[in-house]
Amino acid sequence: MLKEKMQKALNGQINAEMYSSYLYLAMEAYFQSISLKGCAAWMRAQVQEELFHGMKFYDYVCERGGKVTLESIAKPESSWKSPLVAFKQIQKHEEHVTALINGLVDLAMAEKDHATLNFLQWFVAEQVEEEASVGEIVDKLKLIKEDTSGLFLLDAELGRRVFTPPAKGE
Repeated sequence: MLKEKMQKALNGQINAEMYSSYLYLAMEAYFQSISLKGCAAWMRAQVQEELFHGMKFYDYVCERGGKVTLESIAKPESSWKSPLVAFKQIQKHEEHVTALINGLVDLAMAEKDHATLNFLQWFVAEQVEEEASVGEIVDKLKLIKEDTSGLFLLDAELGRRVFTPPAKGE
C-alpha cells in the first residue's frame, strides 16, 4: 500500500508525464506547420513514449492499491522561433523531468518505500537516455546553423524514429 505522501507525488508525476506528451504534440504540430515531417515524426514518437511513461506510473499506483487523481494539464506553447529553439526547450524540459524523477527517488528513500524505489530505477535510466538523445539533436542543430541542406538531412534522420514500447517487465 502506498503512503499518502508517495501517492500524491506519483499522481503529480502522472500529470507531468501527460503534460510532456501534450508539449510534444504541440511541437509535432509546429513541425508539421513548417514542413519538417521528420521532426514531426520524432515528436510523435516522443508523444507516444511520454504517454507510455504516464500510464506506467498510473498502473503502478493502481497496482499498489493507491488512488489515481487526475488534474488539469497545462496548455503548452504552440510555436517556436526555430527548430533549435524548440529542441533546446525539450532539452530543458527533460532536465526538469529528471529533477522530478530524482525528487521521487529521494521521497521513496525517505519514506523507506523500497518497492517504489525499485520501480523508479527504470525512470532514472530512461532520463539519462532522454537527455542524451535530445542533447545530440541540439548539438547537431547548432552545427547546422542556417544550413538548410543540413537541416533537411537531420529532418530525414529524425523521421526514421519509431516508438517501440519496452517489453513487459522492463
